[in-house]
Amino acid sequence: MPLTTVAADIDRLRRTFDSGKTRSYEWRISQLEALLRMLDDQETRFVDALAGDMHRSEVEAITADLAVVRNDTTDAIKHLKKWMKPEPTKKPAVLGIGAKVEVIHEPLGVALIIGAWNYPIMLTLGPLVGAIAAGCCAVLKPSELSKASAVAIERSVAEYLDPDAFAVVQGSIPETTEILEQRYDHVFFTGSPAVGRIVMAAAAKHLTPVTLELGGKSPAIVAADADLAVAAKRITQGKFFNAGQTCIGVDYVMVEEAVAQELTDLVVAEVKNFYGEDPKTSIDFARIINAGNFDRLVALIAGEEIALGGENDSDQLYIAPTVLVGVDPQAPVMMEEIFGPLLPILTVANIDEAIAIVHEGEKPLALYVFSKDKAIQEEVINQTSSGGACINDTLTHLAMPEAPFGGVGESGIGQYHGYDGYLTFTHRRTVVKRTTKIDPDVRYPPYGPVKGKIAEKLA
Repeated sequence: MPLTTVAADIDRLRRTFDSGKTRSYEWRISQLEALLRMLDDQETRFVDALAGDMHRSEVEAITADLAVVRNDTTDAIKHLKKWMKPEPTKKPAVLGIGAKVEVIHEPLGVALIIGAWNYPIMLTLGPLVGAIAAGCCAVLKPSELSKASAVAIERSVAEYLDPDAFAVVQGSIPETTEILEQRYDHVFFTGSPAVGRIVMAAAAKHLTPVTLELGGKSPAIVAADADLAVAAKRITQGKFFNAGQTCIGVDYVMVEEAVAQELTDLVVAEVKNFYGEDPKTSIDFARIINAGNFDRLVALIAGEEIALGGENDSDQLYIAPTVLVGVDPQAPVMMEEIFGPLLPILTVANIDEAIAIVHEGEKPLALYVFSKDKAIQEEVINQTSSGGACINDTLTHLAMPEAPFGGVGESGIGQYHGYDGYLTFTHRRTVVKRTTKIDPDVRYPPYGPVKGKIAEKLA
């Protein structure tokens, strides 16, 4: 969609919404079913696009980007009729006989969905599931960094979804800036906290509500009693999936000193099991999205003790899975979200020290704890805050269609997936229905002492 037509197309979408077309159950279910067909029919198109953008393997493309959106869409189709029903609400006695109170669900209107480059299909089309289920129109802005995926999204949306209700905008910072100047009824953004602030400021000019899915330094805490073999395998996947370019990926590890070396050795072994002696030749290991991020990541390795990896190739945007040990909590690699295949392993004296380190930073999008001891598990969960968490696992909490996903504090505002995604794009409107046949005088002035006492009891 050319930039000059953005405002006109938003007006077109708003006319569609104002017509009432998108409010019916039939329209919503038809669009959800069309989205599901699109994911099935165009699987090869999306897989090829992800391979072109980031050297993503077919398995990673299907299990992460496509399967998550499929599952969310299937869940919405299954539950939509139930979600749309008015919520009965207990009424106060003052309303009297014949009164009814309910909460109805209204679609917000025209939404803007700004996707991210690291999982461009999931993070653009995933929020769209909730928008469709709620009965909204939507402008989609895929990331310009994942160019092939952005084109695949635009082609597929045009081929499968209602052109009067959905539009795809391409472009980079200038185009996004102008897009944000328009008025929407909800803005859904996935990306960095820095850009999230810009999006929120732009939305505030129109008092538009926002959902911000951001990131942060998501830690894995490993207790001495953990099943280290399983922990190493799941941490290795949680870090190096998509070459570490995952918002809920393991950013760093804190492990109790007694088992630090053993865990490190096991992680190194698992990297080799996953990707071979030369990960550069592995079809399962992705590449860095662009030269800017490549240079930033290479700089973070400088001066650190490397237990594994460190090799890189700027021509291929390749950085080997890299394990860093003896890392200072104040090192540059610990000062920002890594978002790449570098895994710092920090040694802590005990779990309390690990919790204290978490408290020193912003609330992360995810937190992982490995321990067999339920008391330790509960201590970590109860004494920390994060968008989501896993005990003895990584990543999997994202793939729960009936559970909310989102950040807290610096890692985000709002949640989605399943019913929560539907509610994100919905206004819950309280409606009181009363009969005119009964109209007790007690609610009206003049009150007097008797009326006042009765009114107080009924309120």
